[in-house]
Amino acid sequence: MDSNEPNQHNATFNYFAKENITPTSEQVSILAQIDDKAERKLKLRWILAVSCLPLFGIYTAFGLAPQAIVGNIATVTQVEEIALDNTQNTLANVAVQHFWNKEHIRRDDTLNNLLSRLNIHNQDAIDFIRKDVMANEIAASLKPGHTIEAQTDSDGNLIALAYQLDTDLFINVEQSSSGYSASKVLHKLENRPILKSAIIKSSLFGATDDANIPDDIAIQVAEMFESEIDFNSDLRHGDHFNVIYEGSYDQGELVKTGDVLAAEFVNNGKTFQAIGYRDAFGQMLYYTPEGKSLHKSFLRSPLEFTRVSSGFSLARFHPILQHMKAHQGTDMAAPIGTRIRASGDATVDFVGQKGGYGNVIVLKHDNGITTVYGHLSRFADGLRRGKKITQGDIIGFVGMTGLSTGPHLHYEFLVKGQHRDPMTVSLPKANPIAMENKPAFDAISNLSIAQLKLLGTSNIAALD
Repeated sequence: MDSNEPNQHNATFNYFAKENITPTSEQVSILAQIDDKAERKLKLRWILAVSCLPLFGIYTAFGLAPQAIVGNIATVTQVEEIALDNTQNTLANVAVQHFWNKEHIRRDDTLNNLLSRLNIHNQDAIDFIRKDVMANEIAASLKPGHTIEAQTDSDGNLIALAYQLDTDLFINVEQSSSGYSASKVLHKLENRPILKSAIIKSSLFGATDDANIPDDIAIQVAEMFESEIDFNSDLRHGDHFNVIYEGSYDQGELVKTGDVLAAEFVNNGKTFQAIGYRDAFGQMLYYTPEGKSLHKSFLRSPLEFTRVSSGFSLARFHPILQHMKAHQGTDMAAPIGTRIRASGDATVDFVGQKGGYGNVIVLKHDNGITTVYGHLSRFADGLRRGKKITQGDIIGFVGMTGLSTGPHLHYEFLVKGQHRDPMTVSLPKANPIAMENKPAFDAISNLSIAQLKLLGTSNIAALD
């Protein structure tokens, strides 16, 4: 139905009225339906008209836009060169990128697996390291703990290599236009003191392990104070010590430790201090802060710091003879092969086998002193009667020969033929610091005491 439909509808009603005709009910119904449809269509047309208003706005906007937008636009061609040098250099750098790998030698390392871990795969480099006289020393001297580092490219071609032959001596392998070359290079180490502290919880070595103090430093501390402290039986839970020792560094990395420079040990509430002073021969000697020597004419223990399994006793039940027998010495338990030191300067009086002692050594010292070392597994090479021995020399090795139930050293100390307890006998001290060295020693002592105070007794710290 078009837009004339409402007018036609009204004309129909006017016709009935003009002709004075009364429409039937059926005609009225039809006219009502027509009227209803016409009204709905009229509403729909209004809704459609309102919905189209936004579209008319858009059309109007386009119609009002200036014609210049769709007109011809003048164009200019601009040619510029783009430099690719930086990009090319970057790509080139990526292509020749180098890598550094550093490894520590392991106990089971071979040259092959070591080079593999270092990412060295080019055969000419591997052949050079194997065949060159100097580079071949690397394979012949692989020592656990030593370092080796190599520079390679992304394809595993060796550029440079450095192997730690000794503490400060390195073998360098370098690539050049003519191939590879090897040389030995001596590194200049930086020396500086290391200050550390530790608390005894169970043993000296347990404390030094917790504080990351090397074993050789722990042994030096024990030997330094061994005339005052029995480290096998006198240590108490809560004892503590401070120590200053030499450290040598290569490019900031600690490569070795040296002598103890100073130490302070608090045992059962009593404090002991030691200051190191190097003599004209380069030997480190230890004194009290006042200059009294800590060096004794005899070592308290001829073993390198071990536990005492059986203390001195004039009467004990002999484990083999099964009866009471005077035990005129000290038994020091230690693994078979542990080194035995001469406790003082002496002359060898006897070396061989003797009854229950098994393999035994007897040393004669000055002032009528004799020391006896029994149950040895073997003697040091070249040891014979009449040979001069210096304190600390290795004379034999722990065993269990003779009447022995287990590996240990039987040690006796006799003064003019009379047995004395080697753990408590008074040992004469060496001379104090020489007067001409006293000013230099005092300066070292004052500095060392100040450094030890930095560590303190309650602040367990480490400065390295």
